[in-house]
Amino acid sequence: MPIDRSTGSVWECLEPLLTQVRKPARYVGGETNIVVKEHGEVDSAWLLVYPDTYEVGQPNQGIQILYEVLNERPRTLAERGFAPWGDMEAVMRAHGLPFFSVETHRPPQAFDVLGFSLATEVGYTNLLNILDLGGVTRHATARADDEPLVIAGGHAVFNPEPLASFLDLAIAGDGEEVARELDGLVQEWRSAGDWSREHLLGRAARIEGVYVPRFYEPRYGPDGRLEATEPVRADARRAVPKRTLSDLDEWPYPKKQLVPLTETVHERYSVEIFRGCTRGCRFCQAGMITRPVRERSRETIKEMVSEGLENSGLEEVGLLSLSSADHSDIRGLCGDLGDQYEGTNTSLSLPSTRVDAFNVELADELTRNGRRTGLTFAPEAGTERMRKVINKTASEQDMLQAAETAFANGWRHIKLYFMIGLPTETDEDVLGIAELGLKVLALGKRHGRKNKVTVSVGGFIPKPHTPFQWCAQDPPEEIKRKIGLIKERVAADRNLNLRYHDPEPGVVEGLLSRGDRRVAAAVERAFELGARFDGWAEVFDPDRWRRACADTGVDLDWYLYRDRDEGEGLPWDHMDSGLDKSWLWEDYQDSLHARELDDCRWIPCYDCGVCPGLDIDHQTGYAQGDTLGLLPIVRAGTG
Repeated sequence: MPIDRSTGSVWECLEPLLTQVRKPARYVGGETNIVVKEHGEVDSAWLLVYPDTYEVGQPNQGIQILYEVLNERPRTLAERGFAPWGDMEAVMRAHGLPFFSVETHRPPQAFDVLGFSLATEVGYTNLLNILDLGGVTRHATARADDEPLVIAGGHAVFNPEPLASFLDLAIAGDGEEVARELDGLVQEWRSAGDWSREHLLGRAARIEGVYVPRFYEPRYGPDGRLEATEPVRADARRAVPKRTLSDLDEWPYPKKQLVPLTETVHERYSVEIFRGCTRGCRFCQAGMITRPVRERSRETIKEMVSEGLENSGLEEVGLLSLSSADHSDIRGLCGDLGDQYEGTNTSLSLPSTRVDAFNVELADELTRNGRRTGLTFAPEAGTERMRKVINKTASEQDMLQAAETAFANGWRHIKLYFMIGLPTETDEDVLGIAELGLKVLALGKRHGRKNKVTVSVGGFIPKPHTPFQWCAQDPPEEIKRKIGLIKERVAADRNLNLRYHDPEPGVVEGLLSRGDRRVAAAVERAFELGARFDGWAEVFDPDRWRRACADTGVDLDWYLYRDRDEGEGLPWDHMDSGLDKSWLWEDYQDSLHARELDDCRWIPCYDCGVCPGLDIDHQTGYAQGDTLGLLPIVRAGTG
């Protein structure tokens, strides 16, 4: 059934109401490099939604990339939408205004696909609110053929089960190729005229990386534990493989980054210099699910920077990845960019720098045009033993040497990030965070009495597809007690600034991270009770979520505060990230004995399963003087 793309813009009704809300620029669009197409002249229309505020979602790389990839197709249009803040939601409901895109201010009914980018689980209630505001049927199995296809991608959908009731499709892994393939299928669906929604979903399930929740059902044991999530159709895969882009040089996006008209959390031209990570930090879901490592070449990155700055007018370049200093040609790349932009207003940054990858030469290249104000490192744990448990291979000596080098070369502020609540953690490990912060501060004072150190502490949340996916999570009361230990130890020194967050939102994130399909009822009930923006401290209400869980029979203690055994079925077992579950368990056992594992880009393969399973090798390097060259992976059993 064809969609009614004649559904008009709500701008005429919206514009007079913008004076009633804070930050009206969130809702007006009109940014530099925006793409606007006529709805009546395309064969498919996508509304790409980030379920948070404009200032948080606008810089999101996933949205920016898919926006360009889809709009490059001549018969396709893509627009964007962002979650309305509470004041705007109240205005919209009072005046009967639906959720809308920022390009043409059209509602979801004008689009074939409503696609959500889910970087974190705390956006789930916003997703339901957007469906409700947009007049889209909440439950996927009840949607009519002329309603938009509701899909989601991003790291959070590697466990899609708490959203399974609401999604038509989930996309696991890299989205560039999948988006184009799915777009072609949507165009067939709309032009055929006789395809049912079920037929479309059956075709979509054949695309690698696409999961159709309604084609699967969970099976539980008599004690309530999940045994498996199994396909209910013969043509559904038993395990859905993630999609992996093999050559980033072939996908140099974004080319024309959207430049906002109002302040956002990041205002820089962002280039992803490589994707994936093999450091093996056991707490890090992103590092596990994005394997193998795929690097962009130095020449491609330089071309992207040059073209991106010209098209955007931005003055900062962020060289992004999970651990940017690990790019095998990072020194040469930063040297080239430093030479090219020296004496201009353009600044360069590596937003993620490992302690053991920091060196003055690299930092000097990045600061030719700016002041040396602050550096950020993430030791993650305060003691050597704890860092071995989590496989964060930087030693205390590495950290202190990096700090000494930074302060001696003119930096004035170092930020340190840590987690508490990690497996096997003791009070001694917690106090080690304070001790390490104070040692770094002592080094800073030797180079200037105004030098500062900030210690930021967050509660650990076990994530799917990591060795810690079987672990219990610390309850908020225990996290607060451990924060108190740190506060007491550092209270005497005002030059050490301690920052920490309320651990209560971690309860919700933990529930949604590892919940099964039964948790969907709690998500829906929390939304009905008014839950929105669960990642924002000023609006988050833990009592609302506890009531939602009580109303729906979801036992928080059972989902959060118990260890799982090896044989228990996990809600995401049918989502194939490429990692062997048996290898993850073995690595978990190693962690309990504080045994470290080296980065497999530089050693023989240790058989995590990714490379043979995907038939894609890591792009690996080997130190050779001042440069790093690429070498092929050594397969298990071959070297």
